[in-house]
Amino acid sequence: MAITASMVKELRDSTGAGMMDAKKALTETDGDMEAAVDWLRTKGLAKAAKKSGRTAAEGLVGVAVDGGKGVAVEVNSETDFVGKNAEFQEMVSSFAKLAMGVDSIESLQVAEMEGKNVQDVLTDKIATIGENMSLRRMATIEGDAVVSYVHNSVAPGLGKIGVLVSFSGDNAEFARQVAMHIAAVNPASLSEADLDPAVVEKEKQVQMDIARESGKPEAVIEKMIIGRMKKWLGEITLMGQAFVVNPDLTVEAAAKEAGVTITGFSRLEVGEGIEKKEEDFAAEVAKAVQG
Repeated sequence: MAITASMVKELRDSTGAGMMDAKKALTETDGDMEAAVDWLRTKGLAKAAKKSGRTAAEGLVGVAVDGGKGVAVEVNSETDFVGKNAEFQEMVSSFAKLAMGVDSIESLQVAEMEGKNVQDVLTDKIATIGENMSLRRMATIEGDAVVSYVHNSVAPGLGKIGVLVSFSGDNAEFARQVAMHIAAVNPASLSEADLDPAVVEKEKQVQMDIARESGKPEAVIEKMIIGRMKKWLGEITLMGQAFVVNPDLTVEAAAKEAGVTITGFSRLEVGEGIEKKEEDFAAEVAKAVQG
């Protein structure tokens, strides 16, 4: 497979590796971006295995909570300017409230609102505001109790990141602090038990390959892996992370002190995972001038 400059740039941006190292990694893995990241990590050449997806779409996340149920809805727009539009904000807020009565994004799209279904309301708003929009996704969470937190809030229940936390116990304020932690740190799962076993096994294999590069005996490597996997799980699982409010405690330990059991969470960030097309403004202007 031909390795292009754009592929090398993407790998460099996602790992912090040098240009020649990135090119070699892609060559060694026949252009497989994910395998190339692992190759760089194995060789100790990746500064960080960052997610390659950059926040691209604009818009808002709207949240709604009622007792033991909460929902979050993401509605995208082309520009951040639309997120400040009162009409757009009102629409997203209405979608979030309506989502409390449905069980999927598909059901939300056909739910009735103002005598029309939600998708038609969105289409009308596109014509009114003059910018493309999409109802991208929704998340629902239930438990004994649910709290929400919105980061970069532009209005009550509306912002760039929406977090829902379900819990049991009598300390909603602590649960809200955990929601703020999730917004900031973005854990991959609640605990090790909630992680995909294939993801855990893949990380274990990468760590073993890294350790083998040191030339140490297999018996030593086995012991090294136990410690490295423990550290990795502590970094990506909510219960194992250092609590941002009190870094001396893990979230699990802090929850125990607060008399709270965190049973689940959901986090939606505007545009997460969507690659934004980079516009060449100069070329665009030149094209317009040429007609």
